[in-house]
Formats: sequence, C-alpha cells, structure tokens
Amino acid sequence: MTEKLRAIEERYEALARQLEDPAVYGDPEKLKKLNREQKELAPVVEAFRAYRRAESDLRDAQELLSDPEMKEMAQEELESAKETIARLEEELKVLLLPQDPNDSRNVVMEIRGGVGGEEAMLFAADLFRMYTMYVESRGWRLEVVNVNETELGGIKEIEFMVEGEGAWSRLKFESGTHRVQRVPVTESSGRIQTSAATVAVLPEAEEVEFTIDPKDLQIDTFRSSGAGGQHVNKTESAIRITHLPTGVVVECQDERSQYKNKDRAMKILRSKLYEAEQEKQNAAIAAQRRSQVGSGDRSERIRTYNFPQGRVTDHRLTGDVKNFNIDSVINGGLDPIIDALVTADQAAKLAAAGE
Repeated sequence: MTEKLRAIEERYEALARQLEDPAVYGDPEKLKKLNREQKELAPVVEAFRAYRRAESDLRDAQELLSDPEMKEMAQEELESAKETIARLEEELKVLLLPQDPNDSRNVVMEIRGGVGGEEAMLFAADLFRMYTMYVESRGWRLEVVNVNETELGGIKEIEFMVEGEGAWSRLKFESGTHRVQRVPVTESSGRIQTSAATVAVLPEAEEVEFTIDPKDLQIDTFRSSGAGGQHVNKTESAIRITHLPTGVVVECQDERSQYKNKDRAMKILRSKLYEAEQEKQNAAIAAQRRSQVGSGDRSERIRTYNFPQGRVTDHRLTGDVKNFNIDSVINGGLDPIIDALVTADQAAKLAAAGE
C-alpha cells in the first residue's frame, strides 16, 4: 500500500508542476482535466502525509520513553499517535478503493408515478419536492426538462437535471422503486394505502464520449402543454427527439426557446444512450461491478416511506441504521440515509477487496 501511495503522491506533485506552466492555461480542456485529476488525488495525498507525520510522532515518542522525566508525556503521545495511525490506515484503505468514474458528473433524474393511481402521482410530486430541497441544501442547481402533471397536483412523470460537485456520487443511490404507506387525500374512509413511484438516475454524458449521428435523429416540434398561459397556444417551441436506431424518445418543453429545449433534449438523449452503452458493456461483469448498494435494479423496492409510523426504511441497509425520521427526509434531509449507504458500499467493496 505504501508504494502505491508514494506513486500517487509523485503524480500529484507532477500535476502541480504542470499547473504552474503558463502554457497550460492556453488549453482550457487540458487545464480542466489536470485540475480534476489533482482534485481527485488531493484527499489521498493529504491523508498519506498525515499518516507519515503520525509515524514520525510515534518514533519521537518511543525515543522519549527512556527519559524518566518525559516518560508520562511520551506515553500519552505514543497512544495518540497509535490511534491516529490506525484511523488513517482505515481512511486510506477506503480512499484507495476503485473510484466510480462518474462520481464528479452532473445527473439526469426521472421520477414516474407507479402503482397506486392518483396517490402514486401525488407521491411522485412529493419525491420531486424532496429532491428539490436536497439539491438546494447542497448548493447544487436543478433544472426541469419535462413534466407531465395531473389536475390534483400530482406528477405522472418528470425529468430534470442536477448540476453540482459530487451530484452523481450522492444521488446514484436514489435509483429504484420508492414505496409510500399513508392515508391518501383522495381516500374518504381513512384507510392506509400502499403506492409506489420509480426514480431513475443517470450520469450526464459528455459530448466527447458519445457521438450521435444526426442522420439517426428525428426531430419534431410541437406546442407546449400545461402551464404557460397564452404562450402555450402560440409557439411550437417544445422539442421531441427520437433516436431511430434504439427508439429512445426525449421531450423537452420547459423553455420558451426552441433552441434551449433542443439543447437540453440532446443532453438527456446523450445520457440515456451513454447509460445503455455502459450497461451493455458491463453486463458480463455486473456482479462484481456494483456501484450501488444492492443490485440497483430499478424494479427493486429500495425504500419505504411509512407516514403512520413516522419513519423511512431503506431496505438496502440493516439493523438500527436502516430507519430514519420521515419529517426530516421528506423535507430534503437525505444526507443521513446517503451517508449510511456510502458507508455500506465502502464496507462491501473493502470486503470484496479482502477476498
């Protein structure tokens, strides 16, 4: 492990030297790539340097143990250094785990009402509100691409983009079926009903990674539906793009500008095709390449929101750590759940590495 850490530190220092070269600033793409790599290596290098300092402190304390006047203080420093070394060893093991290459990307999210009729659509709207509040708490940016609402304020389906540092690394755990148990506002007898909504999370694909042949696209314009006043009836600004080889269809009607709608629709299409290509390439090794806790299958129930009992249960977690306060979660307090999922994911990867 030490040799690997030294090699990472050498690479980090080499990147620092390259970034001091004025010529690099004339190439924005290269500058972006170097900055990204340096930022990814920084936590490992900082932990490794702290580890070496702790080792030096340990050696100094051991030398002082022979001095009767310094023995008591040296013993305290010795124990403190041992604890620091043990903690940093575990931290470095986690930092050296293979990184998800998509962790620094923005994401495309889709929410769809599932089983449960209108109540499922209302729950989908609640999930969108939850993610909106979570995005705000992280200082990220959310843009709605397309939404299909019901008369009662529910959501049949919604697509939106989330832009921000580490968006994929946190939100990738949200992909799956979310179940709700509560008395619907549409239920007059007061009976508890179980409904569901599905959430899909895709990493935003960069244009350089996935080339789309314009000949493979059918692009249609149409008038926006839903809110928008007189503008809805006057301008055909909404865009529908069909990728003919795969049949993937993307719509965008959130912006009044046809150009902006087309640009966003292309981003969504690129991400969907990129994900499909990744899934195809990784099908043979899916069992050993789990980037999410559990299988990540979207048909799998990952979480239950039980309103009568005031708790949210994440079914990928075990023991006392799997239940969370529903009022906090539904109002955007997702970090405790996601932190637990990240920890469980890391533990599973460490166990796999040990095997």
